[in-house]
Amino acid sequence: MRIASVVGTRPQLIKAAVLQPLLRARHDEVFIDTGQHYDDALAGSFIGELGLARPDHQLGVGGGSATGQTAAMLVGLEPILAAERPDVVIVYGDTNSTLAGALVAAQLRLPIAHVEAGLRSFDRRMPEELNRVVADHLATWTFAPTPTAVANLAREGVTDGVLLVGDLMQDLAARLSLGVQDPAILDEISARLGAEARGLELRPGGYLFATVHRVENREPAAIRAWAALLGAVSTRDRPVVLALHPGTAVALEAEGIGLGPTVQVIPPQPYRATLALQLHSAAVLTDSGGVQREAAWLGVPCLILRDTTEWLEAVAGSGGRMVVVGLDVGRATAELDRLESSDQTEAVVRARAAGLHLQPSGAGAAIVEALERGSR
Repeated sequence: MRIASVVGTRPQLIKAAVLQPLLRARHDEVFIDTGQHYDDALAGSFIGELGLARPDHQLGVGGGSATGQTAAMLVGLEPILAAERPDVVIVYGDTNSTLAGALVAAQLRLPIAHVEAGLRSFDRRMPEELNRVVADHLATWTFAPTPTAVANLAREGVTDGVLLVGDLMQDLAARLSLGVQDPAILDEISARLGAEARGLELRPGGYLFATVHRVENREPAAIRAWAALLGAVSTRDRPVVLALHPGTAVALEAEGIGLGPTVQVIPPQPYRATLALQLHSAAVLTDSGGVQREAAWLGVPCLILRDTTEWLEAVAGSGGRMVVVGLDVGRATAELDRLESSDQTEAVVRARAAGLHLQPSGAGAAIVEALERGSR
């Protein structure tokens, strides 16, 4: 088969890092990067770190509004896919790159495989929700990571081509988890950060790890709310280490909103370092779907800085370690206090890391097998 894979963001590169070697072992893959994440810390360095092939086509669309980004991708993708004429176009997740890839493929009457299909937050204010719904209804194959995702598709009348395959991100986390268990990796991260982490002591259970990147959390009121929340839950002895998305940093600076003295800002980290910072933290605070899942697989307490989540199984199966708190300071503080005695001591964190045995889901092999069956 000739397969075109469309990526553009950091989470999509993570998923492609699992699927690409399996595809290329038996098929011809055309790798297309829209450049939606154009900062090297967000995406560029991931290609080398995760062993991905260099893209065959790079659109370089860069930043802008969701509409502007998507429009540029549509214009850039159409001649590429028209010339390549793949047997299937693979799109991942719920980004503007996902939407653009699915729309162009549908217009060219090319079969579409949507990886990570069926997820729903049931909040149409989120651009990601719109993107994933459209991609699901255009797709020939909808590869769902969870039973809830399969049920969501069925409720919308999508039943043909649906397959429960597991989660590609779990496969990559399982592959790399052994390499982040030793807390000595924190010293390695500190040394690499250098002056960017001046005065920060990374020790197991001695910090909270946070990420904030969603569009809704770049609005002025939301920025004030999560900045206050991070300041409230952090202390000198247990600071928040915030890996700050470049777009969020720009919004924060534009509003002139400062972060508390116990919030340590660092750049977005490579994949392995991000796993390590989660695993050895007292808890994770995030609005990222990917980080939510990683925290769940690693067994780390996680506060979700959104009002809804599409990863219901992760919350339900966490034994109370994963909680949706939105931007409510009181709720976040209360949940961390609840977790403090059982999940946040240094001994517990060290034992958690040492005992980690994360199993892959087998999603990559299941996806390749389904595509091969469908092409016969």
